[in-house]
Amino acid sequence: MSSEFRSDIQTQSDPEKATTVFPPLQSCNEKGQLTLEGASPPVLGHKYSPQQTVPKPKRSVSKWTRWTLWFNTYRKFFCLAFGLNMVGLGLAASGHFPYAVRQSGAMVVGNLNFAILMRNEIFGRMLYWIINACFAKWTPLWWRLGCTSVLQHLGGIHSGCALSGVLWLLLKVVNAFRTLQVQHDAVLIMGVVTNVAVMISALSAFPWVRNTHHNVFERHHRFVGWIGLFSTWAFVILGDCYNGATKTWDLSGVHLIRHQDFWYTASMTVFIALPWICTRKVPVDIEVPSPKVAIIRFERGMQQGLLGRISRSSVLEYHAFGIISEGPHAKYHYMIAGVQGDFTRSLVIDPPKSLWTRELKFAGVSNTSTLYKRGIRICTGTGIGAALSTCLQSPDWFLIWIGSDQEKTFGPTITGLIHRHIGPERLILWDSKRHGRRPDTMKLLREAYDSWGAEVVFVTSNYIGNSEIMQGCREADIPVFGTLWDF
Repeated sequence: MSSEFRSDIQTQSDPEKATTVFPPLQSCNEKGQLTLEGASPPVLGHKYSPQQTVPKPKRSVSKWTRWTLWFNTYRKFFCLAFGLNMVGLGLAASGHFPYAVRQSGAMVVGNLNFAILMRNEIFGRMLYWIINACFAKWTPLWWRLGCTSVLQHLGGIHSGCALSGVLWLLLKVVNAFRTLQVQHDAVLIMGVVTNVAVMISALSAFPWVRNTHHNVFERHHRFVGWIGLFSTWAFVILGDCYNGATKTWDLSGVHLIRHQDFWYTASMTVFIALPWICTRKVPVDIEVPSPKVAIIRFERGMQQGLLGRISRSSVLEYHAFGIISEGPHAKYHYMIAGVQGDFTRSLVIDPPKSLWTRELKFAGVSNTSTLYKRGIRICTGTGIGAALSTCLQSPDWFLIWIGSDQEKTFGPTITGLIHRHIGPERLILWDSKRHGRRPDTMKLLREAYDSWGAEVVFVTSNYIGNSEIMQGCREADIPVFGTLWDF
C-alpha cells in the first residue's frame, strides 16, 4: 500500500529559515509549547516523566501473531477470489464448466471489470458512506471492526480478480489457437496483443516493481493498461461479430449487444474513465517550513479520513497524500509532502502555483473512525497528514504524534491547527530530538488506550514502525489497523 505524501537554495542551506508562500496561521502559544520540556503532554491529567517512557528491548512476538498479521483480510480476499477462479479455470480447461467455455470472454472481462471496480473512487466512497451511515457506534464492536477490515482490504479482491482475468484471457487465446482453422487472423492478432498488454499491466503492479520503481509501475500499469482496454474492445467486437462456423461477419449492433462480454467491457470503460473526468488543475499555495517538508494548501474544506492524488502533469506521476481539514465547511484543506523522492523534493525546491488533482477524493481507513465511540490515532513523522483530520473533527479521538522537532519541521500551520482544536487531555506529542530518544511506544499507547476508554487504534507510520505497533497491539489484545502496503 499502502502510504507518500518555496524553498530556494538559501532555505535548503539554512534550515533555520523557512520560505512561506501563504501567510502562516498563528501557533497559539498561549496554550503552551507544542512539546513539553522533559515530559510528554498529559493524558487525562496524568503526566509522563522521561523515566516512564524509556524504550525497552524489543519484545518477542509469537508466531501466531506474526501469522495473523501476515494472513490478513487482504490475503484472505485474494485467496478467495483467486482460488474460486482457479477452480473454475480448471473445470473449464477439462471441459466440465460449459458456461465458462461458451462465455470465455465474459469470464475474462468480468474479472477485470470487478478488479477495476474495487479501485474506483466513487464505488469506494459509496461503500464507506453506506457502512458509516448504517453501523456507526450502535452495532457490536466485532461487527464494526470487521467492516473496517473489509473496507481497508478491498485491494485483495482487486489483485485476485485481476490476476485471474489474466489467466482466463490466456486460456481464451490458447483455445483460439487450438481452433486455428475456424478463427479469423484479426481475432487471433488482437487476442495476442490484448494478452501481452494486460500481462504487462498486471506484472508492473507486483510489489517489488511498485515499491522500488514507482514511475515504472505507474507508466506501465496506466498506459499499457489503456492500450489493453482499447485492444480488449477490438478483441471483444471482432470475436463476437465473427462466426467461425460459417466464416462470416455479423456487424449488426443487435447481435453485438446480446453478448455478455460487450457489457462487461462497457462498464469497465466507465469505471476507468470516471476518475479522470473528475481531474482538474487547481491553484495551490505551498509553505516550506523546513527542507524536509512541503505543506500544500488547497481551497475548500473536506471531511475527515480522505486522501487525494496530486501531480504536476495531467496524466503522469500521481502521488497520494492524506488530507488535513478542519471540516467540510472550512476554507482550506492541506496535504503534507515529506521529501522522499523526485516529486516531493521538487515541491520543496521549485513549488508550483497549481497542481493537477482528482476532485473526487478517495477514502482511507480513518474514514471509518465514525464507527467507533472512542479511538486512538497514533502516527510518526509525516504520517500526521493522514491522521490529523480525524482528531481535528472529532472530540472522541486521541492523538499520539511521535516525531523529531515537530514545531520547527512542520511549521506554524500544522501546529496551529493542533493547538486550536485538540486539548491536552487528548494529545501526546513526543519530540524524539528534545527527549534524546524514542519513547516506549507501546507503554504510551497502552496507557492512553486504557485511560481514554478507546475501542480501536489506527496507525500511520513507516513499514518498521507500523509492524512494531501492530505486533504490540495484537499481543496486548488491542484492536488495531495500520498502514497498508498492497502485497
